[in-house]
Amino acid sequence: MSTEISAQTLSFLRRGQPVTLRNVAPERTLLEVLREDLGCTGTKEGCGEGDCGACTVVLGEVVGNQLQYKAINSCIRLAHSVQGMAVWTTEDLVSPLGELHPAQEAMVQCHGSQCGFCTPGFVMSLFGMYQNTKGGRGIDRTQAQVELSGNLCRCTGYRPILDAAQQMGSLPLPAGCGVDEAATVAALKQLAPPQAETYLRPTTLTSLLQARSAHPRAQVVAGTTDVGLWVTKMHKRFAQVLDVTAAEELRRVETYPHHIAIGAAVSLHEAYAALVSERPQLKTFAQRFAGLPVRNSGTLGGNVANGSPIGDSMPLLIALGASVVLMRWDAERQAVAHRELRLEDLYTGYRTNVMKADELLCWVKVPRPVAGETMRVYKISKRFDDDISAVCLAIRMTLDGGRVKTISIGAGGVAATPVRARQTEAALLGQAWSADTVGAAIAVLRGEFKPITDMRASAAYRQTVLGNLLQRFWLESQGLQAINLESFSMEALS
Repeated sequence: MSTEISAQTLSFLRRGQPVTLRNVAPERTLLEVLREDLGCTGTKEGCGEGDCGACTVVLGEVVGNQLQYKAINSCIRLAHSVQGMAVWTTEDLVSPLGELHPAQEAMVQCHGSQCGFCTPGFVMSLFGMYQNTKGGRGIDRTQAQVELSGNLCRCTGYRPILDAAQQMGSLPLPAGCGVDEAATVAALKQLAPPQAETYLRPTTLTSLLQARSAHPRAQVVAGTTDVGLWVTKMHKRFAQVLDVTAAEELRRVETYPHHIAIGAAVSLHEAYAALVSERPQLKTFAQRFAGLPVRNSGTLGGNVANGSPIGDSMPLLIALGASVVLMRWDAERQAVAHRELRLEDLYTGYRTNVMKADELLCWVKVPRPVAGETMRVYKISKRFDDDISAVCLAIRMTLDGGRVKTISIGAGGVAATPVRARQTEAALLGQAWSADTVGAAIAVLRGEFKPITDMRASAAYRQTVLGNLLQRFWLESQGLQAINLESFSMEALS
């Protein structure tokens, strides 16, 4: 691809007023624009990879004539992706008279800041919670822990910050600190659409596919939670970017009798909410998929198309029997063409797949639960929250008369691609569900893959853990539920 970069105009709303920036290159991040062009230096750059949360800002987008708030990592979010949205930074929360917003005042009163570097990011996550709970109402400790898991603090400690999350709802909102939602929605609708040249963000599926056909070499993005790292860590530049997240048809989760269809523009947060509504046992796993700012930006379709062997979505989706729908624009027929394949058949090697240059992954189809289904997914990582898996194993099984009627197993972190454990499935299918059967299958599973040793785990560790997780599944199927962290509580130790 040519390295000759051109730029286009970016417009968004800040403090209720339109901001227009000219000549913004397609690979510039939102953090760069905020700090360098607008002087919003309260927003910090820490890790540059969406891990620490120091760069957290809040976006407001009109969805069904309502303002939807999302805390996101600005360090890996491409600036043009916020075209037509409202953006809040920590500087925007203080009233015209200098009075603090409850999210800020609670941090002061609860002594939630020491060095202060991470504080603006925490404040913005708190602000997102405040807006989404209609003024901080009803926030309990569990919700605070989940929604702040994408913000890291190295010196204060989390107890006073969690206290602030629970206290901000009881503090008064100074005049001028609140958001006039009706006025904001009206102002957003008045923003002029971009003259798309280098950053293409079509608003319909047909126009998206036509753009892909016309620009097959453009870098496709769907949240940029991984492509953003190519910019911040590898210093990549893009002559042209094609963003799928504005295509209206792909922003939906559709429910059918036998499956749900998750559009490629649906955020990870919303996609996992749909999966959890079908299978509540996935709730903890869903909350452990990165932090909330990453889940708010990233998409399930992007995670699947990216194809990272340590991406947590794919082992789960493989075990659930998911398929993907690939679409393209057929210029000869002047119509949309599509094909569907099982998710595990999408990948051909490390981050490579069968998609053609003019194709896009548009839908992920997930079968709905069936009677008697047992489903579990296990994530092994060094940190419980906001970390990448060393090993991920997902298992879905049904029994008939004590024998394994159906079995599907997805694994991550053990091969060059997310994989289906076909040999282990064959060793279990039709067999009596017993300790002996499981013991034999454990040996098969440990020998089925040849994982590598890297900074997260050794190959031997990964092979051992694979078998251990199948053993855990067996024990849980026999009624032992107190063997994982989901059942752990401090009260049980007292």
